Amino acid sequence: MTDGDRRERRAFIGSFTAAGGPGVVTAAVDADSGALTVLSGVDGVPDPSYLALAPDGGILYAVSETAEGAVAAYRVTDDKPELLGTPVRVGAGPTHLSLFAGHVLTADYGSGSVTAVPVRPDGTLAGRSSGQLRHTGSGPHDQRQHAPHAHQVQPDPSGRWAVSVDLGTDSVRVCTLEDGRPVLHREIALRPGSGPRHLAFHPDGGLAYVLNELTPTVTVCRWDAESGSLKPLTETSVLPGPPDGDAAYPSGIVTSPDGRFVWTATRGEDVLSVLAVEGEGLRLIGTVPCEGHWPRALTEAGGHLYVANERSGDVTWFTVDPATGVPRRGGAIKVPAASCVVFD
Repeated sequence: MTDGDRRERRAFIGSFTAAGGPGVVTAAVDADSGALTVLSGVDGVPDPSYLALAPDGGILYAVSETAEGAVAAYRVTDDKPELLGTPVRVGAGPTHLSLFAGHVLTADYGSGSVTAVPVRPDGTLAGRSSGQLRHTGSGPHDQRQHAPHAHQVQPDPSGRWAVSVDLGTDSVRVCTLEDGRPVLHREIALRPGSGPRHLAFHPDGGLAYVLNELTPTVTVCRWDAESGSLKPLTETSVLPGPPDGDAAYPSGIVTSPDGRFVWTATRGEDVLSVLAVEGEGLRLIGTVPCEGHWPRALTEAGGHLYVANERSGDVTWFTVDPATGVPRRGGAIKVPAASCVVFD
């Protein structure tokens, strides 16, 4: 393929249509500056809040974060994804999804479950789910932890396990699929009241960083892919001091491709935190403004960080200093009720 034939890289942005979002937005990505330019939007599915791409980039999957809960598939052949078939019902209020072992897995916050939907050879979804794992338990926070709330599910780096993070039960579950049905392998308890939300693996696959929503911290865990086990080691604050009242809700976490830094986003405080990886621990370097309000998700791509600022309705990008890990604002585009950004 020549430079003239190479297609420009694209970003896909999810949003909450119930809050005025345009649905799924496609944007062109400038390879040098990281700048985004909006190309199109498609609104065939309500509240497509979280997105995932097939490995070949040909199919885009989205949760429909509604009370009923569904997952949808789009064909990506040009600059406007095309909805394929009818969205498939999953658990209530799905907040995250990923591809694992020939299935789309959804983390269903409302029903506290992980649902599996088979993917056909052409990338389209089977007409119904193949099974569901319902979480059990609760936590000490009366309002937020009275029941399970699965918030994220993703494969581990080895591809052998699916790992789900539950805010309501203060735990991480390691699962497998049996006949298309998610089955619990092991549950790992974290500190009561921490409220784990999202997890990111170190590039070498030996450590996992769990971002806690109810306390603004990251729990560093050792990950053993051979046994499918997670061991909590240390916990580090993502803020340099106490939050301003009760308004600090961490949301997104990513690791740098070279494994030297971890970045997080915190709503309310509206900051990005830079943490240095030091052995099996983390050290907070500092924070910078996210240049928006209510940063719901954080993504790294091509040496840049991208923040979906839900309440200010924009996606901001930052250039990262490779020596210090500190991000510097590059620009922003308007996307009302933005909720996540993924790249092909």
